[in-house]
Amino acid sequence: MFGLGWPEIVALVVIALLVFGPEKLPQAASQAGKTLRNLRRMANNARDDLRTGLGPEFADFDPADLNPKNFVRKHLTADLEDDWNGTSATSATTATAEPADHAMSGADELGYGEIPPYDSDAT
Repeated sequence: MFGLGWPEIVALVVIALLVFGPEKLPQAASQAGKTLRNLRRMANNARDDLRTGLGPEFADFDPADLNPKNFVRKHLTADLEDDWNGTSATSATTATAEPADHAMSGADELGYGEIPPYDSDAT
């Protein structure tokens, strides 16, 4: 859930028992549950208000996409995966958009053991 395993949960319960004591622990747990429910309800209401305020053009808008981690994953790594798998529609258009003088033909390819040309002005 939050990256917590059983040892961490047991440690948190023991610390809660020491801090709150066995008498007030049920009240503290109840208050924590109510607070989490209220936070979840407020977050859902804010998301719904945002969607209704943006209108039907943004019906597929997901606020989680605004997280930088998700943004990078969605926009950068998706393109890399598409290029790797060869399923990108943009890679087909960029390959044909190259000028004809830069396109590799079979005669321009180097054979095994051939040394590529060296341009001292370019380096």
